[in-house]
Amino acid sequence: MEKVSLTIDGIKVEVPSNFTVLEAARKVGVEIPSLCFLKGINEVGACRVCMVEVEGYRNIQASCVLPVAEGMSVKTNTKKLRDVRKSTLQLILSNHNRECLTCSRNRNCELQKLTEELNIDAIPFEGEKTQPVIDDLSPSIVRDNSKCILCGRCVSTCKNVQKIGILEFTNRGFNTEVAPAFNKSMGDTACIFCGQCVVACPVAALKEKEDIDRVWDALENPDTHVVVQTAPAVRAALGEEMGLPIGTRVTGKMVAALKRLGFHKVFDTNFAADVTIMEEGHEMLDRIQNNGVLPMITSCSPGWVRFCEFNYPEFLPNLSTCKSPQQMNGALIKSYYAERQKIDPKKIFVVSVMPCTSKKNEAARPELAVDGLRDVDAVITTREMAKMIKQARIDFHKLPDERFDHELSGYAGAGVIFGATGGVMEAALRTVADILEDKELAKIDYTEIRGTEGIREAELVLGGKTIKIAIAHGTANASRLLDMIKSGEKEYDFIEVMGCSGGCVTGGGQPHVAAKDKIDIDLRVERAKALYEEDQTMKERKSHKNKAVLELYENFLLKPNSHLAHKLLHTHYTVRDKY
Repeated sequence: MEKVSLTIDGIKVEVPSNFTVLEAARKVGVEIPSLCFLKGINEVGACRVCMVEVEGYRNIQASCVLPVAEGMSVKTNTKKLRDVRKSTLQLILSNHNRECLTCSRNRNCELQKLTEELNIDAIPFEGEKTQPVIDDLSPSIVRDNSKCILCGRCVSTCKNVQKIGILEFTNRGFNTEVAPAFNKSMGDTACIFCGQCVVACPVAALKEKEDIDRVWDALENPDTHVVVQTAPAVRAALGEEMGLPIGTRVTGKMVAALKRLGFHKVFDTNFAADVTIMEEGHEMLDRIQNNGVLPMITSCSPGWVRFCEFNYPEFLPNLSTCKSPQQMNGALIKSYYAERQKIDPKKIFVVSVMPCTSKKNEAARPELAVDGLRDVDAVITTREMAKMIKQARIDFHKLPDERFDHELSGYAGAGVIFGATGGVMEAALRTVADILEDKELAKIDYTEIRGTEGIREAELVLGGKTIKIAIAHGTANASRLLDMIKSGEKEYDFIEVMGCSGGCVTGGGQPHVAAKDKIDIDLRVERAKALYEEDQTMKERKSHKNKAVLELYENFLLKPNSHLAHKLLHTHYTVRDKY
């Protein structure tokens, strides 16, 4: 790549010719403020906060869309620029709901931080404000236009990253707002509730629909046996909410915190991830050996499943019939666990701590119940769990490392890596390979399918059969992959799809990280490291070697894909009309 030299605030810098001034400035440690900018996603210069002066240019320029040029001389910190940025923010704030103390993003809001940094202590532009609209009709996401700053980050993420496009700028002028078409609720659209719009939002115009109060009520009820389960990706991110570095693994402290919150039992969803591999792996083998529908596609990600129901209904027969680990664990808690502990399942309240906002919608799906009992009663995100810990005044850093309760928590390393893209596929291969080869293989780490490329593929020869596999993460990549299959360009036996880029580690319910911090840190990589580290520490790293799972089948389910297993652990899908 050709390089160009320029000067920024008197500092000489050489950068690739395809850099913007904003990128060049950050390379030399000059932080130009921005609100609308998301690298590679939303580069539109809409917010006008990142303005700079360039020698020889008549007007000030938006640095996020200004290409560097040879000999360019840029100033980022002049009185004129400070005044412009201050006025711009004051205009944004004049039409903004400024009840910051009661806002879910208080102290973690990009607008609030810039307001503090620019020392804004008054708003001189008071006047008419946009009529507030709160859309809380979906089970997962709440939209509050009184906090929207029209930066467009959610619109671009939904349209360009996920290729769904249910959010758009509507109306004109002062009445402009971000909303679904025809003023529909997000719950009445083809939204998959992945929450990537929530992650992109710099304020709290989009947030998860909280279930904290329902969980507290259940914990206070003396007649309710409250069980909590945690997804693998939560342990890789919860620490960030407590001030720890990105990617810090906090498994033991997370368990200790949940026990102090008052849950009767603390289980690990990893147990059900291992059960998923047993069920899904045998389902895959049955399809291969008996000319079943191929490729088989994983169904652990509820956002992906909903995307498929709306956009690719012809592939619904390809989806594994397995419920997600969250739902499997809930069903087993209200059957297997309840039976062994002699507890009336009607008195059990199952709470899931998930990295995903779409898990809230999944738990509410009518078909995910057994004998009239919901598999999961409440879902809280990683962020919500952090709020509960803070509400309870628990000093997270001083907690000891504690273990999950043993009844439904024995897990292999395979279950841990479910939270990263490619993890479900790798976990499945560890079991399927042993079965097809009819022996225990030394190979455990399938590093060839790890990584963050949008679509990855591989061929493996197992038991004399060539197995063609593919992995996609983010629904835009899933769409590309399915289109290639439809056209006959590609052919596979087994496909893993995750609805969010990077998999569950970057789900819509994970801690917020400011856009500027994402430039130097790939959250997908850093959080996934924590899961692979835990996998490496496990004595057993293959799901079919998990003694607790083997005991489940021996004493209760009898065998994978048995009649009882299908009743408790499998489901069906629904063709959905977008309009």
